[in-house]
Amino acid sequence: MLALAAALAGGHLVAAFVGPNASPYLAVGNSAIDLTPAWLKDFAVRTFGTYDKLVLLGGMAVVLVLVAVAAGLLSRRTAWPGVVVVVALGVLAGFAVHTRPDLGQLALLAPAVSLLTGLVVFRWLHARGLAVAEGIHAASRRRFLTGVGGVAAGAGIAALTGQLVGRAKDAGSSRRAVGELKVARKAPPIPADADFAKLGTPTFLTPNDAFYRIDTALVVPQVRAEDWTLRIHGMVERELSFDYADIRGRPLVERTITMCCVSNEVGGPYISTANFIGVDLADLLDEAGVRPGAQQLFSTSADGWTCGTPVEDAMDRERGALLAIGMNGEPLPLEHGFPARMVIPGLYGYVSATKWVTDLELTTWDARRAYWLDRDWAREAPVKTQSRIDAPKGFQTVPPGRVVAAGIAWAQFTGIAKVEVRLDDGPWQEAELSADVNDNTWRMWQLELDVRRPGSHQLTCRATDKSGYTQTAERAPVLPDGATGRHTVTFTTR
Repeated sequence: MLALAAALAGGHLVAAFVGPNASPYLAVGNSAIDLTPAWLKDFAVRTFGTYDKLVLLGGMAVVLVLVAVAAGLLSRRTAWPGVVVVVALGVLAGFAVHTRPDLGQLALLAPAVSLLTGLVVFRWLHARGLAVAEGIHAASRRRFLTGVGGVAAGAGIAALTGQLVGRAKDAGSSRRAVGELKVARKAPPIPADADFAKLGTPTFLTPNDAFYRIDTALVVPQVRAEDWTLRIHGMVERELSFDYADIRGRPLVERTITMCCVSNEVGGPYISTANFIGVDLADLLDEAGVRPGAQQLFSTSADGWTCGTPVEDAMDRERGALLAIGMNGEPLPLEHGFPARMVIPGLYGYVSATKWVTDLELTTWDARRAYWLDRDWAREAPVKTQSRIDAPKGFQTVPPGRVVAAGIAWAQFTGIAKVEVRLDDGPWQEAELSADVNDNTWRMWQLELDVRRPGSHQLTCRATDKSGYTQTAERAPVLPDGATGRHTVTFTTR
C-alpha cells in the first residue's frame, strides 16, 4: 500500500508539470469514463447526479487498495508477485496516458516515474520487511519502521507539492484578471413575473454556482485566457485563428438561454437558464467562409472531448448560436467552460455546448465522429417539449383544501404556449403561465387546486409548444436522444 501511495504521488508530481490529466490516477479514471457503456453512464448520472465522478474516483481507490493488499499477501515470501502487480498497474497507467487526446508524448513521463517509484519503494520496503520477519538483526524492526515513515512522508510531500504546483497553474487568476465584460447589446430585462419562485419554481435566472454541470472531465481543464486560441478550419475558404483578446474586442451580445442535458430524466434537475455573453457563432463561420457540402461543425475542447453540430443550426441567426465568454454578468466560471464555450439554443448539450472549446472544424458526418456518437447516442438531438412539477414535492404531505401546484416547462427554439395539469383522474386544467421571456428559455406555470379529499393524490402535467405539439405520454429513456413522458408526482393531504 505504501508503494502504491508513493507511485501515485510521484506520478501526480510529474503531472503537475506535463499536464494534470497525465496523473496516473486521473488518466485511468478518464479512460474508465471513455470506456463506460452508455447504459452505465446513464445509471451513474441518474443515481449519483453530479457526484458521479467522485463515486468513480472513490471506487477506484477502493479497488487499488484491495489490489495492493492482495499483492502484499502474495508477496510474503518473495517480492515477485508484488513486482508483477506494480508493473501491470504502471503499464495500465501508461496506456491510459498514451491514449489521452489532450496529452503529448512528454506526458508519458508521469506514468514512467510512477512505475519506477513503485518498483523501487516496493523492493526496498519488502527487503526490510523480510529482514524483520526473519529476525536477521535487532535493528531490523527499527529500520523498517523508519523506512515506512520516510516513504509515507515522502509520498505526502510529493502529492502536496504536485497539488500546489498544479494550483499555481490554474486558470482562476486568469479569469479574475479578465474583469468586467462590456456588452454592446444587452438582453432585455427579465420581467418581475417571469417566475413563480415564491410558489416553488426555480428563479428565472440560475445563479452560476447552481447551474447544472454534466461533462466527462474528471478535473476541470485549466486554460488561461492569455494562452487560449480558437482555430476554425476544414471545409472553409480561409482558415482562421482567434485569441481571447480578438473575441473580447468584438461587440459582445448578451442572450438569455435555457440549457438542458440529454441525460435529464422526465422531471429531472439538469436544466438551467443564464444570460450568456459572447459573439455570434455565425459571424465567425461567415468570416471563414463555409464551403458547400459542409454538414457538421466538429468542435473539440481543451481536454480532447468532441462534439458534432449540424452546420445549419450553428449558422442559423434566428436560433442565435453563441461563442460565449461570459455568464450572468461575469466571465465564464472555470467549470462552465472558461475561457470560451459554445451555446446553441434548442439542442441538447452533447451536440451543441462544447466547453473549453479550442477547435472548430467544418466537415461531413462521415469524415468525423464525435465522442457520444460512438457511444450509441443520436447524431441530431433537438430539445424535446417537456414540463416538470416543482410543487408540491413528491410524497409531500399538505393540508387539505387549497393546494398550489407550480413548475416549469420548456421547448427551446419553439416556445411554450400552454401547460395543463391533471389531478388524479380528473380533467386537464390549464395553468397560468409566467411572462414569456423568449422562445429559447423555460417558462414557469402555476395552478391553484381544490384538494379536499384526504389521502394520496397524483398530479400530472403536460406542455404544448407554440407549434401546437403536446408532449407525449409515451415513456422513453434518455438514450439515444432524450427522455419523453409526462411528469407525475404523488402527494398526500392530511
